Amino acid sequence: MKYSICNEMFEGWKLGDVFKFAAELGYHGVELAPFTFCESAFDLSKAERDRIRSEAEKAGVEVVGLHWLLVSPKGLHINHPRKEIRERTKEYLKELVRLCADLSGRVLVFGSPKQRDVLEPLTFDQAWRYAVETFAECAELARERGVILCIEPLHSGQTNFINLPDEAAKMVEEIDNPGFRLILDVYSMSTEELDIPDEIRKHARYLAHFHANDKNRRYPGSGEVDYKPIIAALKDVGYDGYLSVEVFEFDPSPQFIAREGIKYLKEMVEG
Repeated sequence: MKYSICNEMFEGWKLGDVFKFAAELGYHGVELAPFTFCESAFDLSKAERDRIRSEAEKAGVEVVGLHWLLVSPKGLHINHPRKEIRERTKEYLKELVRLCADLSGRVLVFGSPKQRDVLEPLTFDQAWRYAVETFAECAELARERGVILCIEPLHSGQTNFINLPDEAAKMVEEIDNPGFRLILDVYSMSTEELDIPDEIRKHARYLAHFHANDKNRRYPGSGEVDYKPIIAALKDVGYDGYLSVEVFEFDPSPQFIAREGIKYLKEMVEG
């Protein structure tokens, strides 16, 4: 397993500085939130994409991929009742797939809770069908470009659409494309009071990425979640992807969070 960290907590930092700092701490990669460096992926030129990729390579880290995909531009929604909004969202997701590939990334994490909520007058089944239509085309482009679009089950306090790994796995099975897989997130699973090692083992064949955090929204090891059985389960199923530190509380500092996060994960994985 490899270690990565998400960049949005490094508020005001240049990406090159994030890459260097992460490398100094022993991280193998950085997971990027596009809204932190562009309003729209369509606005990011080839030269700018090349520069980001080159800065990561120079620092000695990988761009793991992208997450927080639909924070900007505004007005996107994968399963909106209006077709033109779904189409615009699909085209933007496809551009994010291209961006991820251009940065030599591997995964796109689809969380975006408010941009997937079931909206009236749709039923859950209608919203599901629209989401499948949106994701299926994006998944095929992801496959062609050598990246993976990952659906992230988020707890019910965040969204009313796909809260459980079982639901996410059902969508993976329905889309049936190697360009569409599953990411699991410790914060969401612990908030739903799931047996995390059991969920890992149950869905191992679809697991392409993993977010490491805690029920308290902070870094791994900062709260009540016991990572020993989680890491044991990941090892048991042969997971060799990234453990990516993603936090939602940015204090006391990004430096502290990054140091403590990788220190704890290394103790769990290598200790």
